[in-house]
Amino acid sequence: MATTALIAHVVTSKFAWFVPLYRQVQIMAGQGIALDRSTLALWVKRAAWWLSGLYDLQLEAIHSYPRVFCDETRMPVLEPGRGKVKICQFWAHSVDDRPWNGPAPPAVAYVFARGRGHREIKEQLARYQGILQVDGYGAYKALAKADRRPGPIRLAFCLAHARRKFVEVYKSSGSPIARAAIERIAEIYAVEALIRGTSAEHRLSTRQAETAPMMEGLKTLLTQALTEISTISPLAGAARYALGHWAGLTRFLDDGRIEVDTNTVERSMRPIALGRKNSLFSGSDGGAESWAILASLLNTAKLNGVDPYTWLVDALESVVSGRVKNHQLGQLLAWNWKAAREASATPGAEKAAA
Repeated sequence: MATTALIAHVVTSKFAWFVPLYRQVQIMAGQGIALDRSTLALWVKRAAWWLSGLYDLQLEAIHSYPRVFCDETRMPVLEPGRGKVKICQFWAHSVDDRPWNGPAPPAVAYVFARGRGHREIKEQLARYQGILQVDGYGAYKALAKADRRPGPIRLAFCLAHARRKFVEVYKSSGSPIARAAIERIAEIYAVEALIRGTSAEHRLSTRQAETAPMMEGLKTLLTQALTEISTISPLAGAARYALGHWAGLTRFLDDGRIEVDTNTVERSMRPIALGRKNSLFSGSDGGAESWAILASLLNTAKLNGVDPYTWLVDALESVVSGRVKNHQLGQLLAWNWKAAREASATPGAEKAAA
């Protein structure tokens, strides 16, 4: 019989530190513990089942904020009986108001889906209305329709994505126009570095005073460039991309809460990429759903500066024992759990621990 601590160790090793189950079996074998990989897989499945309610609550909490980041990445899943993989998706929903000292804690929830089309993201955001920070992928754009119910979503596009296109052009051709665009965007990021961590009001006033003229200069540069270069050149494609997304790219100029890019959610995609690289694929749709649940909770713990193993042991024991009831699950969300631990710490206890 496995202890909660052992199961938490297996789950944390896989979803927080990216050690595949087969490798964990090998490590345990070296320590004289003979276990089959299917046994570990069953523990993972059961842990995800116990924590599914907490995962749902975390996703709901993310969607309760008026500004959400979203991105997607591929997730290969083994097809039963065929020995081949199908390419499914993990969609990441993320919040983090630390850049302007806002109320939303750093959090991410991965949602498993079989596709990456508009239908999938429409279903996931069926009840959401607010600002969605995304790249230029077309599946998001239908969400911004004025007649959408429960209300339209305003899209804020990613300046880093626009910049990458000019970087690619400059690397391949040395274009002075591409270089000028990159330099202008660098000036914008320099301003962002200075105002990071200040209030939304200060960010907004600084952007309107300093960044708005820079963005207007960039627009003028790209508009003029399109009249001078071939319409089929890569540079023209990069310029059209930026100008075609201009309303979303400049939305941060009117709202101090908005980030200039989607790096917040892209950083949250790295754990999925590392886990995918080491594990290659998920063994089934159910396995991918368990992956989404556990990776969401553990990576959110890491984002909040919480040791994921310590948090998971307590969360599992609290739920399985019934110490924390369904209506009390909010106290196990990583940011609430951390705040409660910090509030209960006393100077005497800290000295004793030291």
